[in-house]
Amino acid sequence: MALPVGGKVLLDTNVLIDFLRAGMHAEWVLGGHDNAVRFISAVALLELRLGADTPKRKKAVDRLHQAFRSGRTLGLTPTLLDHAGQIFRALYGNASGLTDRLGPMNDVLIALTAREIGATVVTSNVLEFRRIATKVPSLKVATP
Repeated sequence: MALPVGGKVLLDTNVLIDFLRAGMHAEWVLGGHDNAVRFISAVALLELRLGADTPKRKKAVDRLHQAFRSGRTLGLTPTLLDHAGQIFRALYGNASGLTDRLGPMNDVLIALTAREIGATVVTSNVLEFRRIATKVPSLKVATP
């Protein structure tokens, strides 16, 4: 998907992980892609912290957090959390068939955060975000 020059993007956790592990998607994470204004969700930061199980990984997450600190890490509001619960229920019911509720809920939270600021979610998990988009009108999704 082509982004408008200066368009807002919210980077999904998998894009950030690919960058930290293999240097992939640097144009998205570090800048330089269509002059996009880059954001991350506090949910992505949480997911990165959960995976930071070595000193090297902790330092990498610290550096990433610093890079997005100045108003570019977006938090969650009570209204967004309430809406996320409704969307999750609409998509997954009581989630009894899921072995992992955290991943799908985090994706819903990231999607709603992006839509709230009019950003496109940049993700390698396009199928899941397109599924979420069936319940989140105007959600835009792009691959890195």
